[in-house]
Amino acid sequence: MKSIGTIKESSLHRDLKFRYSKDGETEISLGNYIYDGQTADGELIEVQTGSFGPLKDKISCLSKKNKIRVIYPIIVQRFIELYDTEGKLLRKRKSPKKGCAWDIFKALVYAPELPLFPGIKLELIFLDIVEKRKDDGKGSWRRKGATIIDRVPLAWYESIILKRLSDYDRFIPIKEETFTTKDLEAQAGISRALAQKCLYVLNKMGVTERTGKQGNAYVYQKKRRQGKPLPPKIN
Repeated sequence: MKSIGTIKESSLHRDLKFRYSKDGETEISLGNYIYDGQTADGELIEVQTGSFGPLKDKISCLSKKNKIRVIYPIIVQRFIELYDTEGKLLRKRKSPKKGCAWDIFKALVYAPELPLFPGIKLELIFLDIVEKRKDDGKGSWRRKGATIIDRVPLAWYESIILKRLSDYDRFIPIKEETFTTKDLEAQAGISRALAQKCLYVLNKMGVTERTGKQGNAYVYQKKRRQGKPLPPKIN
């Protein structure tokens, strides 16, 4: 059996799978795979807190005959607690970084065609968390050597469901017919790097298309369509 998820389950991952699973039933076995749970409507639940890259082959196989809802948490506010190796709280602070809906493209950039598989629905759920770290010198240099030991949900907000191509239009809040990465950066209020990831994914999905260049920058427009559901399969 192959599980699609993390090896060491965090409180965040565990709480999300119980939140969506019918009657608390989790770890659903299907063929050679194990899913996090199943909704009352029969959708398989998969909670993913990182890149979607590891999902694409497994989702491709199982989505042909099953409906799958991939849950992706958007961390609106992060509170960080640092503990020593004995478990004593050293200090706590609020991270200046705040999540937004466009963060989904940080995960999708590694599997941009995943939303096109049949039976797939993405749900972004917004929440605050407490991130607990241990000052053990074994973690990332970005965290000054601290290891993340748990992520605990603190407050829950709304969610966004992405099922059809038209649902992704919300990520292009631009009135002009054509636009560049710089335009998306300015009007969405996101970083240049995130705007680039967004347009890379949406272009791969067929939500946007390139129409030319403006200097060294590509020019995009929303791809014209009739609001049809996602295509039944991809090559």
